[in-house]
Amino acid sequence: MAEIMEVTRTVSFKKGEIIYKAGDFSESLYIVSEGKIKIYRLSESGKEQLVRILRIGDFTGELALFNESIHESYAEAMEATQVCTIKRTDLQEFLMKYPSISLKILAEFSNRLEHSEKQTSRLATLKVETRIALFLVECMGDEKQSGKIVLPMSKKDLASYLGTTPETISRKLSELEDAGLIKQKIHKKIEILDLDGLLLV
Repeated sequence: MAEIMEVTRTVSFKKGEIIYKAGDFSESLYIVSEGKIKIYRLSESGKEQLVRILRIGDFTGELALFNESIHESYAEAMEATQVCTIKRTDLQEFLMKYPSISLKILAEFSNRLEHSEKQTSRLATLKVETRIALFLVECMGDEKQSGKIVLPMSKKDLASYLGTTPETISRKLSELEDAGLIKQKIHKKIEILDLDGLLLV
């Protein structure tokens, strides 16, 4: 850690500020030390497709580890955010010196690939309400006993992530509430009232 800290640079971003955009040269790894970042792509029509949300400890720009490349996505600060950046050449030295770092990065690559494949399959095969229901269940994580979750993003970002519109998200959440499966509360809080029923949507 001491060696890594010597070559990292901390950069601060305001809410809504772009950290990098598609087409920018990719030469650093970005690690979130404070705040949240959303990674998204833009279609030819300019429609935003949310790829993932990064929280403290998560990283992006990993393709720069292996070769010189161009960013294909956009990274935007969702709130006041700090990132630690490490140049590709410095990080490659650490990967050679400390194989355990390489294994952790490979494990994260594997998780992201699995998640992306699952997301692509859902967008192609599942109806919107099922996508929403599965997303809510996944948000519960290990807290299934309490049944209470906080949406990790706005309805606009959730719509982008699930391949629909904010209006549809609001309508489908209301339908799930009317069916007695969930209860919507303030500040993006949702209580799961019937987990088994939600899994059958």
